[in-house]
Amino acid sequence: MLTIRDLKKSHGGNTLFENACLQVNYGERVALVGPNGAGKSTIFSLILGRDKPDAGTIERDEWTMVGFLPQEAESVGDETVLDIATGRATEVPALEKRLHELEAAGTVDGPDYLEAHAKHEALTNPKVDAKAKRMLAGLGYRESDFERPARELSGGWVMRAHLARLLVMEPDLLMLDEPTNHLDLVSLLWLQNYLKSYSGAVLLISHDRQFMDEIIENVFEISERRLLEWKGNYSAYLEQREAAYERQSAAYKNQQKEIAALREFYDRFRQVASKASQAMSKLKQIERMELIEKPVPPRKPFRFMIPQPVRSGAKVVSLESIDMAYGQHTVYRGLSLDVERLERTVLVGPNGAGKSTLLKILAGVLEFQKGTRKLGLNTKIGYFSQHRAATLDPDKSVLQEVMDAAPTLQENEARGILGSFLFRKDDIHKKTAVLSGGEKTRLNLIKFLVDPPNLLLMDEPTTHLDIHTVESLILALEAYEGTLVFISHDVHFIRKLATKVLHVNNGTVTSYPGGYDYFLEKTGGFENERAALTA
Repeated sequence: MLTIRDLKKSHGGNTLFENACLQVNYGERVALVGPNGAGKSTIFSLILGRDKPDAGTIERDEWTMVGFLPQEAESVGDETVLDIATGRATEVPALEKRLHELEAAGTVDGPDYLEAHAKHEALTNPKVDAKAKRMLAGLGYRESDFERPARELSGGWVMRAHLARLLVMEPDLLMLDEPTNHLDLVSLLWLQNYLKSYSGAVLLISHDRQFMDEIIENVFEISERRLLEWKGNYSAYLEQREAAYERQSAAYKNQQKEIAALREFYDRFRQVASKASQAMSKLKQIERMELIEKPVPPRKPFRFMIPQPVRSGAKVVSLESIDMAYGQHTVYRGLSLDVERLERTVLVGPNGAGKSTLLKILAGVLEFQKGTRKLGLNTKIGYFSQHRAATLDPDKSVLQEVMDAAPTLQENEARGILGSFLFRKDDIHKKTAVLSGGEKTRLNLIKFLVDPPNLLLMDEPTTHLDIHTVESLILALEAYEGTLVFISHDVHFIRKLATKVLHVNNGTVTSYPGGYDYFLEKTGGFENERAALTA
């Protein structure tokens, strides 16, 4: 279906990869992994023909229909959610224009025409509306949202509509760049289950470890300008890569010992007449060797000691008889809840159930109509919202933000922590106003970790983070001696941290005093996690 041979690409004088080979077969599930800036999205751009390689070839079967989901959505106008999901907004008119151009040029038997025709046929099928509605519902849309103008929605919700459009088309090769960034847990699980039975091939870039473990059967890693293939899912790849490093490291050390012994013999006896020829043979033996490269150790999550917060009272925050409504829409009525010291609580439930609302009430940033909220002794709250940009001073540099957050922190310590969260060299002097969404997320995380409150409320903290940064965050939060309440769509993150689950649905909050697997067991959800979350 897709074959890449001996690909080379440089950017700004830096070679991203060379002699890179990759193959995706029909129905295969493949992940492309590597650190930020390694060239994952560049490979996608090359496959799509939006960029040209310096060397090598990219071949696609001429009958292959390709669908691509970028990380960010295009701007929207007056089209509705359903218009986007069915392609009526821009896709169908663009395809019709392309088909007319190719027909006028007389190239109706080439791969471009075949692909455009297949996409147009999929999006003009009489059943396209019904199919699009099923996809939108799976991705968390309510029926009342289908005819809403897309401009009224956030970028994340618009991305879901574009993802629905791709699933409606059912391309032979589905290319997804961070598809879980804008999903909640319920819609992520729906997509995960959908892709398991998807008839086409999937080529995926993702920071979600559990998502890849559930779907992927083949991993290609960009490492040291090479593209390495590993069989199995993401966890299998990690195990194989570690074992391969240990083998190569041992072989390298053994060879270096052998070279040192041969060179020592040569240096010792080259001036001795009776041994000179033997010494020369040792030197030639070294020259004939196929040298083993010193392996680069796999990147590990960064560990650092975070200052521990002031100890709070046993009861950190309490809600009593809370009524909360947005206009005529009642979210909670008579809600009572206690958060105890050292609890690690995850809020789960369907989209729109009120998880973020509950987190905001706990944080004291949202007024409710009735009831009381009471903080415990010495409670100091840190609220990590989905809207991170508002918490940063646009005139300050990255380094200034961190130093101001923890005045006792030494600059070299701040630089080390920033480096572990991918702020390197001149990056630390950037003004926060020019940072990307992912950079703002990482910077806000650092600010919380260098001066942590004793009650940490986090709404989707892993969005826009790569896998290694997520692991570093997990390590930091595992060592955190405060209380944590969070929302996340990252199942691996939830499993590592949660010791209590609050299931939020239809205005009711049900407590499960155990981890995520305990919650699934009690709700009968191991066979179908999504059913447990929406029940």
